[in-house]
Amino acid sequence: MRKAGILMPITSLPSPYGIGTMGEAAREFVRFLHKAGQSYWQILPICPTSYGDSPYQSFSSYAGNPYMIDLDELSQAGLLEKDEYKNIDWGSNPEKADYGLLYNRRFGVLRKAAKTAEEKYQTELTEFRKENHKWLSDYALFMAIKDEQNGVSWLEWPEILRKRDNKALAVEREKLKDEIKFWECVQFLFFTQWKKLKAYANENGIKIIGDIPIYVSSDSADVWANPEQFQLDDNLMPISVAGCPPDGFSADGQLWGNPLFNWKVMKEQDYNWWVDRIAYQTQIYDMLRIDHFRGFDAYYSIPYGDKTARNGEWKEGPGIDLFNVIKEKLGELPIIAEDLGFLTDSVRQLVNDSGFPNMKVLEFAFDSRDTESGYLPHLYPKNCVVYAGTHDNETILGWFDTISEEDAEYAKKYMRLSEAEGYHWGMMRTAWASVADTAIMQMQDILGLGKNARMNTPSTLSDKNWSWRCLPGVYNDTLADVLHQEMKLYGRI
Repeated sequence: MRKAGILMPITSLPSPYGIGTMGEAAREFVRFLHKAGQSYWQILPICPTSYGDSPYQSFSSYAGNPYMIDLDELSQAGLLEKDEYKNIDWGSNPEKADYGLLYNRRFGVLRKAAKTAEEKYQTELTEFRKENHKWLSDYALFMAIKDEQNGVSWLEWPEILRKRDNKALAVEREKLKDEIKFWECVQFLFFTQWKKLKAYANENGIKIIGDIPIYVSSDSADVWANPEQFQLDDNLMPISVAGCPPDGFSADGQLWGNPLFNWKVMKEQDYNWWVDRIAYQTQIYDMLRIDHFRGFDAYYSIPYGDKTARNGEWKEGPGIDLFNVIKEKLGELPIIAEDLGFLTDSVRQLVNDSGFPNMKVLEFAFDSRDTESGYLPHLYPKNCVVYAGTHDNETILGWFDTISEEDAEYAKKYMRLSEAEGYHWGMMRTAWASVADTAIMQMQDILGLGKNARMNTPSTLSDKNWSWRCLPGVYNDTLADVLHQEMKLYGRI
């Protein structure tokens, strides 16, 4: 069945409190999606961000981002007084999230709410802690110790804490019990609001597409609590790390730095770590996009300590064996395979064998030197998800500012683009008209924004990354009516 959706990070929603949250602005966006004839709301990972502010580098792949907790909702629940957060300076630019300011000011407010919640929701908190014990206990302890250690990576903690000495951890749990309770309560507040938002979306006919990175951050509770699942040495330091090889875009390749999985151990344990992770994520979301899917076929291994990705090498991943086990244990799952990047026949075979829809990006299609690009719409299979661009790409209008004149002419001719209408509308229409079962557009492209609204430039550290925010009132009924007509025209309702 042909459907469409919009990619809009929760952090990009409008809010007077510095960053998008799961409150009324999110419900307003759900109503906009419904009126616009959309079926999906795709978001970025909702886990806590760490250094660099990327949702793909998190302290936990299970936890929710405290910044997304809506303060007005906490006030309505009787957990905050309005003057405890409304008079705080959350930043002067409504189109940009200031993560440094949020880090310094948000947690003080959340501590007040958590203190009240501990008294008001004792029964609910006990149940939440019990249901989520498998990850929550380690995460809360990890965050409490991290604060005690002045925020440094767990790789720099005292050895008895790094190596999880039972006696040492027992001492920490007792010493830091109030801090541990705080971090657990923050997760309770997050997932209380998340469940409410997801239920509202589903009631309005909108399914939420979540997003998980294939890798987890080195400085995370995931690695600290499960070191045997990763390629670490006897001192728990990474042996090799993840990245991408040099190519036409980067002479040095991409050095991501994530620890690589120990697939041998994972296989011996029947991939339980992955089964648990996927099971959890598919409970949170209606559909799940797995980032860097090609890494399951073969992964790029870079010696730890290298400054570039030049010396890496490809190594064999688990392949379809992993997904056969997941399917056997969890059944058929609504997963999207992000198979972008350097593709081989074996990667294509893995995607085909999995049965998951893969991704097509229009911005990759118009290389005037390659008129048989697999990203050209006339070559699409039905079982795919088409994007004009993703969060890692330029907006459509920004893209036209950066490509060669030859490529621009090729794109304009192929898609019959009109400057008067706006290239973004013509390019999105090309995606909607394609045979792809699903078409997802970035909100920035729906709004016709330029390069300043780009969400992320891969392999860069910049305060421009992950910070774009939407202004209040831009997703309105007029825009919804236009989109609804397009969806009806191309059979996506």
